[in-house]
Amino acid sequence: MSELESAAAAIRSGELVVYPTETVYGLGANAVDADAVERVFEAKGRDRSKPISMAVPSVPAAFEYVRASSREREFMAAFLPGPVTVLCRRREAVPDVLTSGRDRVGIRVPDHPLALRLCERAGTPITATSANESGSGSVRRPDALDPAFRERVAAVVDGGETPGTESTVVDVSSGTIHRRGVRADEIERWLESH
Repeated sequence: MSELESAAAAIRSGELVVYPTETVYGLGANAVDADAVERVFEAKGRDRSKPISMAVPSVPAAFEYVRASSREREFMAAFLPGPVTVLCRRREAVPDVLTSGRDRVGIRVPDHPLALRLCERAGTPITATSANESGSGSVRRPDALDPAFRERVAAVVDGGETPGTESTVVDVSSGTIHRRGVRADEIERWLESH
């Protein structure tokens, strides 16, 4: 079984995996399995009031889990796949633990072939949060994973070194950029002109 197949199987069985994206290494679990999401919070030592985004293999796949306005759909068509997290109204399938009880969830369509294949093979949205303990630096190479953190995951998909820049987090409905990252200036211009 390939590294990717092992990771997809681990996600399907509720375990955690580390995978590369076009930004940093991510910590993946089944994003619609509340218990698996809970394990992500535990592994990261993350505050339960801070929501976690989810990755899907394509923009159309996102619409199974979110309700998107025509403006949000237009934005997603322009910027995804890419290093952008788009906040959209969640559907019932998205567990409260993922969104910290909020009505919106962050959607990522990573612009990375291994991340996309992992999403497809897992057959479910996967969590899209950095593979590190909260408060410590993001990981750009698998060998930089903290050994204690590494022990908490079932599989690591090695995609070499990642660029290390964070995604831009945007709420298109309110025209708000919550975190400036890659393409933030371009996104700001799009929001002003649309």
